[in-house]
Formats: sequence, structure tokens, C-alpha cells
Amino acid sequence: MINFKLVYKIIGQLLFIETAMMLVCTMIAIAYHEDDLLALSISALITVGGAFTFRFWGRKADNNLGRKEAYLVVTLTWIVFSMFGSLPFLIGGYLTNPADAYFETMSGFTTTGATIIDDVEVLPHGILFWRALTQWIGGLGIVFFTIAILPSMVGGSVKIFSAEATGPLKAKLHPRLTTTAKWLWSIYFVITFACAATYFLLGMNIYDSVNYSLTTTATGGFSTHNDSMEFLHSTAIEYASIFFMFISGVNFTMLYMAVIKGKIKTLFKNSEFQFYLGLVALATGVIAFLLVTKNGYHFGTALKNALFQVVSFMTTTGLFNDDAAKWPHVTWIILGVVMFFGACAGSTSGGFKCIRAVMSLKMIRNEFKHILHPRAVLPVKISGQCVPVSAQASLLAFTALFILACLCTSVYMIVIGVDNVNAITISLSCISNVGPTLGTEIGPVMSWSILPDSVKWACSFLMLMGRLEIMSVLVLFTPAFWKDN
Repeated sequence: MINFKLVYKIIGQLLFIETAMMLVCTMIAIAYHEDDLLALSISALITVGGAFTFRFWGRKADNNLGRKEAYLVVTLTWIVFSMFGSLPFLIGGYLTNPADAYFETMSGFTTTGATIIDDVEVLPHGILFWRALTQWIGGLGIVFFTIAILPSMVGGSVKIFSAEATGPLKAKLHPRLTTTAKWLWSIYFVITFACAATYFLLGMNIYDSVNYSLTTTATGGFSTHNDSMEFLHSTAIEYASIFFMFISGVNFTMLYMAVIKGKIKTLFKNSEFQFYLGLVALATGVIAFLLVTKNGYHFGTALKNALFQVVSFMTTTGLFNDDAAKWPHVTWIILGVVMFFGACAGSTSGGFKCIRAVMSLKMIRNEFKHILHPRAVLPVKISGQCVPVSAQASLLAFTALFILACLCTSVYMIVIGVDNVNAITISLSCISNVGPTLGTEIGPVMSWSILPDSVKWACSFLMLMGRLEIMSVLVLFTPAFWKDN
């Protein structure tokens, strides 16, 4: 029997965090004397009312959090957070369609970065900061954030971590999960602060530097300008953005070992990091060559723009400094490949994850060896550690569901009239939490406002599945989940 009272209690407690986020944005609205103050204030009141309501429903709940409750809490938290998070857009009249507002908010919390808003520059500062803040909180996980700052607020934190963490292999820095969470969030905060300081020193104003740092380190990509990084016309800022996007795509556990523990060599010996670095270098080199030979770019510009777009797509950030839709079509395939793989597990990035790519390649290699040596015992090793057979089986299931989800959504969009290229790249973009797409109707620099409402709801669900790595969401739709035993 699922302990619904405990689920309500935890969601109610988490909604107080969302209320605090809205109050921060309210202070921004007060500072700039803009009309979003009322929308944010009312949204905060409604959200705190929702928090008390959930807490009332969960009164006298015991703290015996099982595995089922953990998966239910994580999935419902992201759904409920997006529902309340859409209120500032609706109440303020910045988005009048519930499908649009929910899509925008889900895109924020899942750090996808796809936007419905055609002109973000007309939005007031508080609302723009709300968009950035949703991405930053969603970067490492809403519930994981709570484990770090208020461990007593979420019972059964190990099970929660398993349900929300990304990647097939879950690693902890410390026997106590709360200590691990604090270390990871400390690293995240330091990277964000360093990014904001760098942007400010390179010429951004304080507001933009904070906004862009929140979305860069979260690998989300929401911008305060319609032209994203292209608006700034600063090569230095673009290279700084490349660096912080790349760092945010590295496994935070590896960053901890390299920076805090001083084991930098272990980072470069790590199989996942080697694959990540190698794919970025290879894709950048090929695209830069094509831009020089096909589009007549100067070599320096071609290298910078290629590197920026490759890192942006692979880390699933979605910032842009050029319109990739005008590049040779073969570059779309390359960007689609890096979009599919994504960056490292345990980072703020989405996608299939480099660790799964490495595991897949090694499993394929072992299969070829098995053909020649049927009785050989060939373990799959990642950086010297054996991968359990259970993790290998989970990888195959995840891969099948990942492809099947993209395929079904693409077919649905094609049937209702979306062109083939956009349908495929939209599906891949949503489930990989990338944001920009490649095509003629919805390119990297365009909004998603032209999509039908049904597609927006489907994409919102796909973004949720991608952020929680599919299994945590789809397990709720299995009959076994709801059985008493």
C-alpha cells in the first residue's frame, strides 16, 4: 500500500522552497519597480497555500518512505512544481495559454531551455529572473537540493537520490548522502559564482551576468535577450561561456576528486571524460572545416562558432552565438549526434550520457569477442571498475525506451502536420533536455510557439521523462507499481 500521506507531506514541504524562490523574484520586481510584482506576489501566496494544503493532507504521516513512494514523490514534485511555477506567467498575462505557461515552466525546471515566448526582451526583470532560477534549481534536482539544505525535510533520502539522480551508475562522495549533496551543491554554487563574476568582469551588467550564469551552469540556456549570446558581440564572453558550459557537463563527482582532492590525473584517465572530450574535439573540427569550405567563414570565427554550438548542444545548454540552421545540412547531423549523447552523468546536462555510450561500445566489443570465444568471461569495465550485469540490462532497457519515446512522439507530430526534420529534432531535443532544434520551421534561434497545444503537452511530458531518465516516470504506469505487495 502506497503511503500517500507521506507523499503529500513531502510535496507540501518542498512547495515552501518554491515559495521562497518566488519571493526572491518578487524582490527583483520591487527593485526594478515593474508590473510583475503583483503576479509574483499572488503566485507566491497561492503556492504557499498549496504547501499548507498538501501538509494538511499529509498530517500525522509516518516517515517510512519506501521505494514506491520515492519514485512517486520525485515525479509528482516536478509536475506540481511546474504547475505552480506557471502561475507568474498566467497571472501576469505574459502567457495566456495554460499549455504555453506549463511548457515554459517545465522547460525551465528540466533545464531544457525551449521557449514559447517570441520576444523575451519585453518581459520584466522579475519574470526573467524566475525563468533563470527555475533552471538553476532544476540543474542538480529539486529534491536533491532539499536534501542538501534541509535533510530532515525529506525522509528516505537515499531512495530519493536513486529516483532523481542521472546516469546508470550512482556514485557518492561520502557515506552520508546529505554530506554528498552538500558537497555537490557547493561545487555547483562555486561554478555559478565564478561564471557570474567572469561575465561581469568581461562587460555584462550585474543582472545579465547573474541570469546568464544561472542558465549556463544549469546547462539550461534561457536568455534575457532574443539573440542569446549573439546579442553581446563579445568573443571573450563566448569563450567564457564555452568553458563554463563544458565544466558544467563534467560529472560533479569527478570535479570534486580533481579539484578538492587534487587528483586531476584521475579526471583525464576517466573513460567517460575521455569520450566527452574526444567527441567535442572531433565534432568541432569537422564542423569548423565545413564552415570554412562551404560557408566561407574565417578560420577563427568558424572554430569559435563550431566549438560554441558543439559544447552548447552536447551539454544540452541551448545557448547560441550563430544560426546553425543556415549551416550545411551535414552539420545538423553532427549536432544531432552530440545532442543525442549529451555530456557526463552526474552533471547538470541531459541526453543519453557519455557513460552509457562508453558502456554500449564496450558491450558491443565484448559481443564480437564472444562470437570467437563463446566460453570467455568478459566483464565490462569503466575506468578499471566492473559494471554490474544489472546495470548492463538497465542500459539496454533505457536505450530501447529512449529511442521508442522519440519515435512515437516524432510519428505523432508528423501525423498532425509537423515536418519530418522538425518532428525528429524536437523529440530528440525534448527527451535530451537540449532546447534548440534544427530545421526550417523551428530552428535554433526560434521559439516553439507555433506548435499545436497537444504537441506542447506531449513535449512537456517528454522533457520530464528525459530529466528523470525515463524509468522513474514510466514505472508509475506499470500495474506492478500500484499493487499492494
